[in-house]
Amino acid sequence: MKKQKNRRRRKSLKTEMPREKRNMEVRKSTRNYKDIKHFSLTPEELERLKEAVDDRKKLIQVLRGKPWPMKKKLVTLRESQQFVEKYEGALGKGKGRKLYVYKVMMTKKWMKFQRDFENFRTACIPWEMKIKEIESHFGSSVASYFIFLRWMYGINMILFGLTFGLVMVPEALMGRPYGSIPRKTVPRAEEASAMDFAVLWDFGGYAQYSVLFYGYYNNQRAIGWLKFRMPLSYFLVGVGTVAYSYMVVIRTMARNANESGVGDDNSFNFSWKVFTSWDYLIGNPETADNKFASITTSFKEAILEEQESCKDDNIHLTRFLRVLANFLVLCCLAGSGYLIYFVVRRSQKFALDGLENHTWWERNEVNMVMSLLGMFCPMLFDVISALENYHPRVALQWQLGRIFALFLGNLYTFIIALMDEINLKREEENIVKFNITTWEASFYNGTVSENSTGLPFTVQPADVPRGPCWETMVGQEFVRLIISDTMTTYITLLIGDFLRAVFVRFLNHCWCWDLEAGFPSYSEFDVSGNVLGLIFNQGMIWMGAFYAPCLPALNVLRLHVSMYLQCWAVMCCNVPQERVFKASGSNNFYMAMLLVILFLSTLPAIYTIVTIPPSFDCGPFSGKKRMFDVIQETLESDFPAWFSKVFSYASNPGLDQTMSGAQCQKLTKNLAEQNDVFLASVHTAEPSAVQPLCIYEQNRGRKLRHEVTCTIIQFILQHFYTWKCI
Repeated sequence: MKKQKNRRRRKSLKTEMPREKRNMEVRKSTRNYKDIKHFSLTPEELERLKEAVDDRKKLIQVLRGKPWPMKKKLVTLRESQQFVEKYEGALGKGKGRKLYVYKVMMTKKWMKFQRDFENFRTACIPWEMKIKEIESHFGSSVASYFIFLRWMYGINMILFGLTFGLVMVPEALMGRPYGSIPRKTVPRAEEASAMDFAVLWDFGGYAQYSVLFYGYYNNQRAIGWLKFRMPLSYFLVGVGTVAYSYMVVIRTMARNANESGVGDDNSFNFSWKVFTSWDYLIGNPETADNKFASITTSFKEAILEEQESCKDDNIHLTRFLRVLANFLVLCCLAGSGYLIYFVVRRSQKFALDGLENHTWWERNEVNMVMSLLGMFCPMLFDVISALENYHPRVALQWQLGRIFALFLGNLYTFIIALMDEINLKREEENIVKFNITTWEASFYNGTVSENSTGLPFTVQPADVPRGPCWETMVGQEFVRLIISDTMTTYITLLIGDFLRAVFVRFLNHCWCWDLEAGFPSYSEFDVSGNVLGLIFNQGMIWMGAFYAPCLPALNVLRLHVSMYLQCWAVMCCNVPQERVFKASGSNNFYMAMLLVILFLSTLPAIYTIVTIPPSFDCGPFSGKKRMFDVIQETLESDFPAWFSKVFSYASNPGLDQTMSGAQCQKLTKNLAEQNDVFLASVHTAEPSAVQPLCIYEQNRGRKLRHEVTCTIIQFILQHFYTWKCI
C-alpha cells in the first residue's frame, strides 16, 4: 500500500510540476546514485529519466542561441553532457529497452557520419581554402571573381568531356589514320615547313591536319567495329554543348535569385558583428589571423555602406561629371571600333597579297590589337569612373557594362571580318572544284601502251588538290585569338603586378617620394576587367568550339593555370581596395552578362550551320547541302519510315511555335496568379509581416525571367525555320 501511494504521488507530481522542476527533481534524485547498475528503477522513474535526458539533449542543441553569459553556457553545457553520458546507458537496462539503446547509438553514429561527410565534402571543393583566404583579406567582391572562375572551370570540364569523349577519341581510335585520305594529309607543298615552330604556333602544318580541327574528320556514316556514327555525334555534341550551357546558366541564375530573394533583418548590424563574429572553435594561429582579417574587412564594408547611405553631395555637379564621363566612354568605344575596322581592312589586303610576304606582326595584327584594346581600355574606363562618384557596387556594374560594350563591339567586328573571309574562301572553293574536275578528267583521257610493263600509276593523298576548308580557317582564328589573349593576360599580370610590386618594395627606401603611398604604388585587383575577360573568352569558346573541338580543352588548361597564377598574384602583389564593398548581387549580375554573351555567341554559329553550305572535301558534313541534313539522313537510314514521318510532323514550325507559346503563356499565368495571392496576403497581414512582400517581389522577378526566356525561345524557333526554308 505504501508503494502504491508513493507511485500515485510521483505520478501527480509529474502531471502538476513544470518540465524544468521535473528536470531538477530528476537531477537531485540521481545525484545520490553512486552506481545506477545496482538499482532497479520503476517504469515511472525510467520514463521521467528518459524525458530528462531528451530535454538535456535539446538544451545542448539550442544552447548557442541562449541569451546567457558565456560562463553559464559553459557550465550548463558541461553538466548536460555529463548527465546524458551518465544516465543514457541506464535506459538500456531491462526487458524491451535494448532497442532504445540501439537507436541512441545509431543516432550518434549518424550525426558523426554527417559531420565527417560535410568536412570531406568541403575538403573536396577545388580551391576552397584559397578562396576563403582571399576573401578574408580582400573582401567578398574579389572572392566573387574566383568563385565565378571556379564555376566556369566546372562548366568547361563538362564541355571538354563531351567533345573529347564523343568526338576526338572516336575519330583518333576508329577513324582512318593520318595519310590515308587527302583531308588527313599535309599537302606536298607544305611538308617542308609543317613542323616549324612558327607554323605550329599559328596552328598550321601537322596541327591543322589533326583531330584538333573540323577539317580532319571524315564524312563516313559509321566508323570502326562499333559502327560509331561520327557525323551524327559531331552535330549532336555541338548542339548539346550549347543546350547544356543554356540550362546551367539559367538554373544558376534562378538559384541565386531564390537564395537572395528573401530579405534579412539588418537592424543592429554593428552589434551583431561585434558580439557574434568570432569563431571560438578556431585553434590554429594562421586561421585566427585570417578570421581577424575577415572581420576587419566586413566592418569596412558595413561602415562604407552606412556612409554611402548618409552621403549628401552636390547633385548638379554630380550629374555634370557623370554626363562627361559617359561622353568620354562613348568616344573611347567609337575609337576602338574604328581602329578594329581599320585593322581588319588591312588584314584583308594582306591576305590577298599573301601572308607569307608579310611580317609576324602584320599576320597577327587583328588578334594583337584586340588583346591590347581589351587590356588598356578597362584601365581608361576605371580612371573615367572616378568622376562619377558612384557606390562601389554600382560603379562595378557600370564598369562591367562599359567593358561589356567594348568587348561585344570587338567580337562582332571580328565576326564580320570572318564572314568576309568565309565568302572569299567559298569563291576560292569554286575555282578549286573546277580545277579538280579538270585534273580528274586528265587521268581518264590519258593513254597507256598495251605492251607497257611499268607499275600502275597511283596518286598520293598529299598530291591531290584540295579546297580551302573555311571551317578549319574559322577554328584556327578562334584558337589564335584565345592563345594571344591568354598570353597577353599573363604578360600583363607579370609586368603590371609582379614587377611593379618588386619595384615598389625594394626601391621605396631610396626613392625621392613614397612609392607605396604615391605613384606607382601597389596595384589593386581589377574585378571588372578580369570578370569580363572570363566571360568573353567563354563566348569565343561557345562560338568556335563547333569548328575547333580542341577549344574546351585549351580553355580548361587556361582556367586551371589562371586560378593558381592569379591567386598567387592577388596575395603577393595586390593590396585590398580602398573602397571595399559586399558583393551581394554581383554573382547574378555576372550570370546575366554570361547569358547575354551565350545568346549572342550562338547566333553566328547557328547562322553558319543553317545557311552556309559545308566544304565539299573536308569535315564530317562534306557532300551535304546543309550541316543539319545529317539528322534527316539518320532518320531515313536507321529508323522506320513511320518514325521519320512522326518526326517531320513534330518538327513542323507552326506546331512548335504554338506549343512553345502555349507553354510560356501557361507559366506566365501561373506566376501571375501566385503574385495575386501573395499581394492579397500582404494587404490582409499586419504591417510587420514583410515575408509575403518579399515572396511577391521574388515571383515578379521570376515572371519577368520567364517572359524573357519565352521571347528568346520563340525568336530562335522563328529564325531557325526561316533559315531552314532559305
